[in-house]
Amino acid sequence: MFLAKVAPSSMALRQLVKPRSFAIAARGFSTSETTTAGAIGLEKLGIVNEKATVFRNLSYEDVAKHERENNEGQFVNNGTFAVDTGKFTGRSPKDKWIVKQAPSQDKIWWGEINQPTSSEVFDELYEKVTKHYSEADKMYVFDGYCGANPNSKKDVRIITELAWQHHFVKNMFIRPKTKEEVADFKPQYTIINACKVVDEDFERHGHNSEVFVAFNIEKEVAIIGGTWYGGEMKKGIFSMMNYWLPNEGIMAMHCSANKGKNGDTALFFGLSGTGKTTLSADPHRALIGDDEHGWDDDGIFNFEGGCYAKTINLSVETEPDIYNAIKPNALLENVVINGGDPDYFDVSKTQNSRVSYPLEHIDNHDPKSAGGHPENIIFLTCDAYGVLPPVSKLSSGQAMYHFLSGYTAKVAGTERGVTEPTATFSACFGAAFLPLHPTVYADLLEQKIQKHNTNVYLVNTGWTGGGNGVGERMSIKNTRECIDRILDGSIKNSEFVSDPKFGLAVPKTLGEIPPSVLNPREAWADKDAYDAAADKLAAMFKENFKTYVTPGHTDYSSFGPL
Repeated sequence: MFLAKVAPSSMALRQLVKPRSFAIAARGFSTSETTTAGAIGLEKLGIVNEKATVFRNLSYEDVAKHERENNEGQFVNNGTFAVDTGKFTGRSPKDKWIVKQAPSQDKIWWGEINQPTSSEVFDELYEKVTKHYSEADKMYVFDGYCGANPNSKKDVRIITELAWQHHFVKNMFIRPKTKEEVADFKPQYTIINACKVVDEDFERHGHNSEVFVAFNIEKEVAIIGGTWYGGEMKKGIFSMMNYWLPNEGIMAMHCSANKGKNGDTALFFGLSGTGKTTLSADPHRALIGDDEHGWDDDGIFNFEGGCYAKTINLSVETEPDIYNAIKPNALLENVVINGGDPDYFDVSKTQNSRVSYPLEHIDNHDPKSAGGHPENIIFLTCDAYGVLPPVSKLSSGQAMYHFLSGYTAKVAGTERGVTEPTATFSACFGAAFLPLHPTVYADLLEQKIQKHNTNVYLVNTGWTGGGNGVGERMSIKNTRECIDRILDGSIKNSEFVSDPKFGLAVPKTLGEIPPSVLNPREAWADKDAYDAAADKLAAMFKENFKTYVTPGHTDYSSFGPL
């Protein structure tokens, strides 16, 4: 059976740690509701099943009872629930499909990220999914919201067969406070997660495997099959927000955001390993959100009601906010449990172990999950070639070039077979979630930046004095100094010089950072070696950017390296 391939074995389940009893307080009024498919209109989706019990918007206390009774995982010693998602410990991007049909087909950025499938194939898979739920004994329905701004929020419904998946979406999306709030709920988009259903006919369908994550924009529904990984639901709705909002003139962004005591808002963009989570967590600033945000006429707002953080090598010293957020109501995914406690340094399951938790678990969070128009935007990169300066100020055009490039570098030794730094480019720092052409987002971001006089900086958290193996990693002290001087505005008082290769405005002095570190070429003992490394990186930028120079879209290539 497919179930055996993606879920813990029955023997493993019997060996799970017996949970102690924990008092888990529901937030506000209880939202738990036991109902039927017909009572909440699931027959409109093709789910006709009056014998099934539908558990809707369970409280944290109730969802914990279901997780325990269903034997879906284990409670660790501090009361946090932990699950194993089987062989899929991350998203399955090669199994993501969008129905190619009018009118959305003329807007989609088709290719490896947004693969087309036919309405006939979707309907066939959809029938399998709804038939599965029409025969189920029970199901879980989450009705809530994506987007903290009431003027642009989307009402979303997510149907799952597992209690822990219900727990996951309860953590990640914005939760209704009462049952009455969703008494007449009309979802604008629905995800049906049928993780136990597989596509045995994937070859006939022209798909890549028995797994499917398929979106039908016109029918306002997505279906998931064959994978138990929770992140597919989170990023599925995020992808749709990236489709809807730009069409309404609202910027959708894969970034973190925080807010100062005076209300000044900052955005942090960066791929994995650049320090985005660490640098946006600031004891002197309130966290708006850690991953997904919108920018509309009112300012910045979080899409989500929670956080989804990596736990690899997590400790209270390195990430105190995340570490302390792991408590009852949080949900651990694919974390090794030893003696009833999480072992964040054991990566035998995956290096992508994670935890989801409600935003309220962060003491220093902004209760409104919103802020004004940002004064500063920070693009984070980990340049393992040691070429880029630790901080530089970008013009509007340069900001769009580096936004579209989304550059960082993998470091030698972090993955098998990687023996030297490997450049990674991801458009808009989140190409995997962009249904529209990347320049659509760049054009919109440029309009926002110019209208609100937002400053944009590129901060390199990577290497100085040489590439990986020769130079050394930027000190956390110097990187934090760059961020602090950006946020307090004192960087504007610096004298800037232009980098000869990349054209970036580099400060000659900044706080306590040595001037030799601020100028990357001066930090290298071998200047010829620096010039060669700079030429190599510049060539990679240029080659990558050819992807975004296409007819009908703004060409920002002139703002790249010389």
